[in-house]
Amino acid sequence: MIKNGMRLKSQVCETQVIVVKAGAALADLRCGGQPMVHLDQESSIAGAPDPSLAQGSVMGKRYVDEAGAEVLVTKAGAGTLSVGTTPLDLKEAKPLPASD
Repeated sequence: MIKNGMRLKSQVCETQVIVVKAGAALADLRCGGQPMVHLDQESSIAGAPDPSLAQGSVMGKRYVDEAGAEVLVTKAGAGTLSVGTTPLDLKEAKPLPASD
């Protein structure tokens, strides 16, 4: 089960994330088409990300799903973060109020 604060890594690229807000959908969190594993766990899959899920992730950016689950990328990589085959969305920064 994925919980807030968990550190996960991709099995097919350099991507690493921290779970900011866990959700039920994150049980199927993937990167590059393959399930993510705990940071201290050995990767059992070698190879490259699925070409349809290889748009990459950006370090320091947050990615969310439609249910509100959120992960923060701590190390960028070539794989796309997804829940199953549905890519996560890049979380947009909220605009600051104008200071007149």
